[in-house]
Amino acid sequence: MTDTDTTYDPETGGRDMIDLGGKTTAKSPPSQPVPDLTAEADALDDITTKIVDALKTVYDPEIPVDIYELGLVYKVDYEAPDTVKIEMTLTAPGCPVAGEMPGWVEMAVKRVDGIKHCEVSMTFDPPWTADRMSDEAKLELGWM
Repeated sequence: MTDTDTTYDPETGGRDMIDLGGKTTAKSPPSQPVPDLTAEADALDDITTKIVDALKTVYDPEIPVDIYELGLVYKVDYEAPDTVKIEMTLTAPGCPVAGEMPGWVEMAVKRVDGIKHCEVSMTFDPPWTADRMSDEAKLELGWM
């Protein structure tokens, strides 16, 4: 009787039966199908792009730059299949549109195909600073 061992092949998910004497004796099929994450990753990239594009349609009325490039959006959570949760801030706690801005953001994001729910929460921790602006925003404002 010959001793055998198995080695795992991460590429196929299968295991090779190896004769410890140096001969490969059999290759077993993967115990479970290896999931194809490419399609899932592509779908996530697509919805992320659409959400960011939607956020870029909302402007701070006092500054001619969208809220995304201004760095007002701190966090975006996509909860499949149809919910987005956004944490954002304003340039100042006393911003005159503080009561309206979350509604504008919600409406913009809900225009994205497949998004039915959008929750927007406001935070001032950490407080917004101009350092959060993208280079694109700084160029638009003539700061670069």
